[in-house]
Amino acid sequence: MTSDAPAITVRGLVKSFGEVKALAGVDLDVTRGTILGLLGPNGAGKTTFVRVLTTLLRADGGTASVLGLDVVEDAAELREQIGLAGQYAAVDENLTGLENLVMVGRLYGMTRRRARVRGKELLLSFDLEDAGKRTVKTYSGGMRRRLDLAAALVAKPPVLFLDEPTTGLDPRSRLTMWEVIESLVSEGTTVLLTTQYLDEADRLADMIAVVDHGMVIAEGTSDELKDRVGGERLEVRLEDGASFDEAVRALAPMADDAPSCDAGLVTMNVRRRHGTIVEAVRRLSDAGVEVDDLALRRPTLDDVFLTLTGHAAEEPVADEDEDRKAVA
Repeated sequence: MTSDAPAITVRGLVKSFGEVKALAGVDLDVTRGTILGLLGPNGAGKTTFVRVLTTLLRADGGTASVLGLDVVEDAAELREQIGLAGQYAAVDENLTGLENLVMVGRLYGMTRRRARVRGKELLLSFDLEDAGKRTVKTYSGGMRRRLDLAAALVAKPPVLFLDEPTTGLDPRSRLTMWEVIESLVSEGTTVLLTTQYLDEADRLADMIAVVDHGMVIAEGTSDELKDRVGGERLEVRLEDGASFDEAVRALAPMADDAPSCDAGLVTMNVRRRHGTIVEAVRRLSDAGVEVDDLALRRPTLDDVFLTLTGHAAEEPVADEDEDRKAVA
């Protein structure tokens, strides 16, 4: 595989569980040394997609390769080249943190000495050095999740699959995980990250693919996706008693479409950023409209997701969750 070829290539991937189509013809490429954020609600097909790419589940149709290795024909060789950490820590709670990592190293064919050295390196990197001799059943949820990610890195895989790795973590643990993931990518690791957290995708992903009902419905950088919503948005909070009609008439010439009003807030998409606030203040002042607050905001990924799918990212889709079906 040439260095400029995608680390992950997927074409026409299809997978169904009974009448539920978890994947409905997915096409996707992931550039080496980058993070692809796979964004979508629970039940949208994200976990099924990861399971197919990590050889844990066989697709009904289409093709997929990682580092040039076919996920079906080269499954055994591929498993040696990838790491996987999921929503739930896959560690043995009756072993210590170090024993878990040594066990994984031995499964990858390392000598006990080498596996122990590597395990200690990872415990230090994940701020688990002091807990390395304790059994995992004494760990907090965040500690278990960090240990699970450490286990996925024992063999230093060039491609790492992270399936909603921060689900349920407290803010401090989430931030720690983000920093670890960013550090890995800076060293050349390719990461496919599934998440339903929009701030996580915004912070980490070089490219984002939005998935809904088993299909990729949009791709691009965070900024490119936000531009699809309509660029900059002006939000004006009016003083009590101020006229909405007067505010809308004053601001309408600046808007791409008709301004909207809701609970004292006038919102509209604007054609340009430069000078917008100054012009809005002048127009409202000339119209005698009293303003409490005025701000120019960039659309968020929440806005993108709502525009593209009609629902929030955290809401499950109507289909039964495909993860439960995959386990059954």
